[in-house]
Amino acid sequence: MAGGGRGSGRPAKKKSPTKGTGGHVRRGLEGRGATPPAHMRHWYKDKARAERLEREERAGKSSAPRTPVRTRRGEDAPEYIGGRNPVLEALRGGVPASALYVAQRIDNDDRVKESLRIAADRGIALLEATREKLDRLTEGGVHQGVALQIPAYEYAHPDDLVRQAQDAAEVPLIVALDGVTDPRNLGAVARSATAFGAHGLVVPSRRSAGVTAGAWKTSAGTLATMTVARAANLTATLREYREAGLFVIGLDGEGSVDVGDANLLDSPLVVVVGSEGKGLSRLVKEACDLVVRIPMNAAAESLNAGVAAGIALYEVARHRKR
Repeated sequence: MAGGGRGSGRPAKKKSPTKGTGGHVRRGLEGRGATPPAHMRHWYKDKARAERLEREERAGKSSAPRTPVRTRRGEDAPEYIGGRNPVLEALRGGVPASALYVAQRIDNDDRVKESLRIAADRGIALLEATREKLDRLTEGGVHQGVALQIPAYEYAHPDDLVRQAQDAAEVPLIVALDGVTDPRNLGAVARSATAFGAHGLVVPSRRSAGVTAGAWKTSAGTLATMTVARAANLTATLREYREAGLFVIGLDGEGSVDVGDANLLDSPLVVVVGSEGKGLSRLVKEACDLVVRIPMNAAAESLNAGVAAGIALYEVARHRKR
């Protein structure tokens, strides 16, 4: 059969032209423009986040846990003391506290039992917490399952210290700190100030240690009775003390007189203690009536603030008893 249609004797018909697509196919081949960058694809962020979490999980299983990042607390934020011995010592010393956090299923030894008893007797809230929460409260510190919450310290005004001495009919004795940034030094100075009858401490509001959990621990409870005032400008506050009739003596290794030989120690007095190494700042030195030194062996370049304050206040107490 000659080349006709299949199954028929008729020759095949030639197909007529079909209707066009109106350009739809051509436009479809043109695509939708350039591929957007990765950060603009909504599905990319979810994928990247999943991959990042997976990497962190793998890294966490193969390495030691990282120390939590310390965040700066606000001035009105509470402080936390962690550790069984520090918490017990703080409670024994009468440190003001608002809550005692205890870990779930903690192993109660004698320290924990006594801490719970003291807290209950003082009406301090007892709260159960997870280990993770205790880690956050103590900023990754060693808490051993207990943490004591201390409310933000309420500072006095520098004038209140003079008024306090006058109300007690005593010769004013005030300790000021210049550039002391370690709270433990502030706590040590508070212990010496309490031991030798000072009427209060003055600390600058900036670049200075404040009454924190570290200061409370080092003070061994003496901050519960020692008034701490905060000065917006220490130099200006020292000048105001001088105008009120107090003498200002600064402790510095470059002083011209030994502290024991100073002739102002039995007068209304402000003793200014500088930081270890740097000593007193220039402006504070200029605001002092006298700059004295503590005689010591040349092998020791300087003393920390707590030791220096203790020696100077002892000399003041010794002169006033004559």
